[in-house]
Amino acid sequence: MASTISWNNLNKLESFAKLKEFKNEVSLKKALAGAAGAKRVAEFSIPMAAGLTYNYAAKQVNKQMISVFKQLVKEGQLIEKYQALLNGEIINTGEKRMVLHQLTRGQLGKDVIVDGVNKRDFYIKEQKKIADFANKVHSGKILNEKGEKYTTVCQIGIGGSDLGPRAMYLALENWAKANKTFKMEAHFISNVDPDDAASVTASIDCSKTIFILVSKSGTTLETLTNESFVKEILKSQKLDPSKHMIAVTSETSPLASNPDYMAAFFMDDFIGGRYSSTSGVGGAILSLAFGPAVFDAFLKGAAEADKTATEKDITKNPSLMDAVIGVFERNIQGYPSTAILPYSQALSRFPAHLQQLDMESNGKSVNRFGKKISYVTGPVIFGEPGTNGQHSFYQLLHQGTNIVPLQFIAFQQNQTGKDITIQGSKSQVKLAANVTAQIVAFACGKDAEDPNKFFQGERPSSLIWGKQVNPETLGALLAHYENKVMFQGFLWNVNSFDQEGVQLGKTLAKTVLSGKMDGALKAYADLLIK
Repeated sequence: MASTISWNNLNKLESFAKLKEFKNEVSLKKALAGAAGAKRVAEFSIPMAAGLTYNYAAKQVNKQMISVFKQLVKEGQLIEKYQALLNGEIINTGEKRMVLHQLTRGQLGKDVIVDGVNKRDFYIKEQKKIADFANKVHSGKILNEKGEKYTTVCQIGIGGSDLGPRAMYLALENWAKANKTFKMEAHFISNVDPDDAASVTASIDCSKTIFILVSKSGTTLETLTNESFVKEILKSQKLDPSKHMIAVTSETSPLASNPDYMAAFFMDDFIGGRYSSTSGVGGAILSLAFGPAVFDAFLKGAAEADKTATEKDITKNPSLMDAVIGVFERNIQGYPSTAILPYSQALSRFPAHLQQLDMESNGKSVNRFGKKISYVTGPVIFGEPGTNGQHSFYQLLHQGTNIVPLQFIAFQQNQTGKDITIQGSKSQVKLAANVTAQIVAFACGKDAEDPNKFFQGERPSSLIWGKQVNPETLGALLAHYENKVMFQGFLWNVNSFDQEGVQLGKTLAKTVLSGKMDGALKAYADLLIK
């Protein structure tokens, strides 16, 4: 398949040039007005995995544009490139690696064999090892040095070893409690700022805690620093660190066969940190916190979304439609950022995870071959849960000088089943009313003689909605965005799977710590290091 795929810059595609004709084609005020608007909401909708739905009626697109989108998908060979990825071809050109995070949750391509090892079998084996360990902890077969059951788990990691797993844990915590699958309380230590580790360790009973050290290389400076901090805390409490630590790492790292850990679970170089929530990086903490069955359901939702992303027809492929609309907004309409607005407190850290997923993947200015590109790529991603965001940055979104595309996420039910009726409606209904109102307010605006009260409208948004945040819907939601980012990277012809942009700062930090510095580096260090 590799010989039939062409990796071309976006501006070399004829269908992309056609899109420029549609820059100001659609007025949302007109498109969403009256009966036609109601019909549009029904038609511009795509079923997703796990019962979710992607609705793009409030995006500035029409059926003529969608026909060009189809040409763009075909000319850019987006589905063929996805299939090549699934078949284990070298898609990460910067590091000359395969990209296999989808393989952690299902087999959609050919068998991928590396050094005689079937990688799907490897991921299943590691998942089973984690499940067996979690079950032994929950049943009391594995106890602390005092013969007591562990009640808490704490992950030590940074970047993809923290943001994704933390967001997923918070998303399912209330659901697990309501559905009686909650097993252990989870905490996270990520920042090398000692106040982070000090605060977390002071808030938990360390004697009943399992700490998960997550580092693929086993050499991540911030993570190893925090590990040492935690070990000193444990020793100060007369606890044996080897009875309180497990590792998630690669088989070749110094953590792999180390007596300092109760157990080690393995990942590999084919799964980037920001794509690792469905590997052992997320699996260990989610299985310990909620039980292996919940993690299985999470993987099931992600696998279903991955399969949906193989659909060639863009009107049946929500990740693909989301991706192409995003490229249209970024490269044709010139919108510089995107806001992720989940109307669910469970998804409070989901925008932070998507920020890393998107910006670390597609924040590139050279193509897959290291050549400078002449068009913009990934947008700035930010967001907060509604309705909190409405009382924060929505002012700029509604009336600011920049138009920011919006991605709403909302659910019909909360997770706890608890609610209260105030002024004739329940809290969940009020939440739904707010997201509904915001979509229309952003799109249609409001006329007023007072300029201060005038809303221009024409602020595009999409809506992902479903019944409830649960393990399967969360997995599907995660995979939707992973696949969206992948498709956009294919269109921009960038490598979405390396992250050289994070390396320079690390290198200079080591120079500062060595003391061998001069110039501005030394001057700034002198201000801060005493």
